[in-house]
Amino acid sequence: MDYASRPAVLTADAAGIAEAARVLREGGLVAVPTETVYGLAARADRDESVAAIYGAKGRPSFNPLIVHIADVAAAQELALFDDRALRLAEAFWPGALTLVLPLRPGAPVAAAVTAGLPTIALRCPAHPVMRAIIAAAGLPLAAPSANRSGGVSPTDAAHVLSSLGGRIDAVVDGGACEAGLESTIVALREDGREGGREDGRWQVLRPGPIPESALRAVLGTPSDAVTSQEIEAPGQLISHYAPGKPVRLNAVTAQADEFHIGFGAVAGDVTLSASGDLIEAAARLYALLHEGAACAQPKIAVAPVPAEGVGEAINDRLKRAAA
Repeated sequence: MDYASRPAVLTADAAGIAEAARVLREGGLVAVPTETVYGLAARADRDESVAAIYGAKGRPSFNPLIVHIADVAAAQELALFDDRALRLAEAFWPGALTLVLPLRPGAPVAAAVTAGLPTIALRCPAHPVMRAIIAAAGLPLAAPSANRSGGVSPTDAAHVLSSLGGRIDAVVDGGACEAGLESTIVALREDGREGGREDGRWQVLRPGPIPESALRAVLGTPSDAVTSQEIEAPGQLISHYAPGKPVRLNAVTAQADEFHIGFGAVAGDVTLSASGDLIEAAARLYALLHEGAACAQPKIAVAPVPAEGVGEAINDRLKRAAA
């Protein structure tokens, strides 16, 4: 199949999954649906395939990639797990949690995946199509969001085609993503242990669908504030998720030149959730930022969103979009 002129749009059935797996095994780039956002997948063990991800996205090479694996056993081939990591995996995998763990010596991953860091970011996704593609490919897959770097993440196949059409080999159309926000990323720190105990320090590097309170319930220890300026995981760049227009936050009303994204009692031109449901707001956030990017108004205004539960992750994305 010739992918040179435009990506092939594959259906999320057995034939489409088999074709996606074939392209991935041969080193190509395939956009795939997950429960969070669409990811741009490539085999994680081949330098040129990982380099193609950076090239297609225009992504800074110092920004590491998340590797998607089938299960804990596959993850342990790439990273060193302690008891805390196993407890988190048992509680939240498959699902929207990425673990940043020490890279296993000799792990079969391309150096660019970790951006030269001694750690690796791993996630076991829950989406049945993504899981089927990983199984069919038989490979760990590096898969950042399937959009140009710094832009609004894609939550359906049309967003992928708008951002990366002509730069990738295929996209598997699995419909709209359920969560609509990228995974929560937590880093477990080795040097925080005392007397050999595995209850050391940990940090939420990126808020997401799994709130910090849920992590604390499993780990039993408070997280540290993120003080490092080093980019350890995706989504830590100050300016990210940007729609290409100025974004004003906490806007109860909008100016004439602003496309107004509402929430709750603030109706707006469109709304994240008229009922004030934060889960619905998370699922709709990127779709509405895409809509704002395409509208006639030169600016975007967003209504206040409570910073509680998944609202913390929504506000994190909005602040980076506005930066």
